[in-house]
Amino acid sequence: MGAKKLSVSLLRYTPEPQEIVAMGAKLCYSPADVEELKKGIEARNQEPFLERLMEFSHLSPIEHASFTFGIEGVSRSLLAQITRHRIASFSVKSQRYVSEASAAKEEDVFGYIIPPRIEALGAEAVQEFAGQMKQIQKWYDSWVEKLRNSGGRANEDARFVLPNAAETKMLVTMNARELLHFFSLRCCNRAQWEIRALATEMLRLAKQAAPAIFKEAGPGCLHGPCPEGKMSCGKSSEVREKYKEL
Repeated sequence: MGAKKLSVSLLRYTPEPQEIVAMGAKLCYSPADVEELKKGIEARNQEPFLERLMEFSHLSPIEHASFTFGIEGVSRSLLAQITRHRIASFSVKSQRYVSEASAAKEEDVFGYIIPPRIEALGAEAVQEFAGQMKQIQKWYDSWVEKLRNSGGRANEDARFVLPNAAETKMLVTMNARELLHFFSLRCCNRAQWEIRALATEMLRLAKQAAPAIFKEAGPGCLHGPCPEGKMSCGKSSEVREKYKEL
């Protein structure tokens, strides 16, 4: 497999997410029954109403809309970060049940992520990094063989030599409110580069599915002073322009 790159797809989301959010919000203040509300909402464009809802930060109704992303080409290091977001569901490729053992060919190596700063050092640095991954593959294969011969759980324990760079795949589901929180933290310039790239791509896809809900989504500095204070990157104008064009 070798070096892998980020790939994100929006696999599923609540059908007509903006309509269900509008229904939840309007139900709070309407004497109408659910079926009557449903017909009224379907008959009109709800984007102006949702824009006002978001402006007033009345966010509990947007929890009714959920989004499921398929994510590939990310590291186990990223996995440790994204699972800190509690209001989310995760299904992750298992290193216990899915073997990373090679077919004993020179070119065989587990999937891994190369940090951009290493790539920026040039071809020689990339080659050095790739060589290190191949060496780890040999160590992994060796432990798989020894543990298999001893009757142990080979993958379960051999995986301990795999690096944070090892690629993983996952499905992630979040509701719209948690996504807004996720974007506010992880789209920030001070977020680690890999999860920032992931969050930005997830935001791009979410905006396509529910533009009124995610119109103003992004890092905390988009609509006010940087919440990082003295730790600010100092590039709020540049950041605002970037997410305006997203």
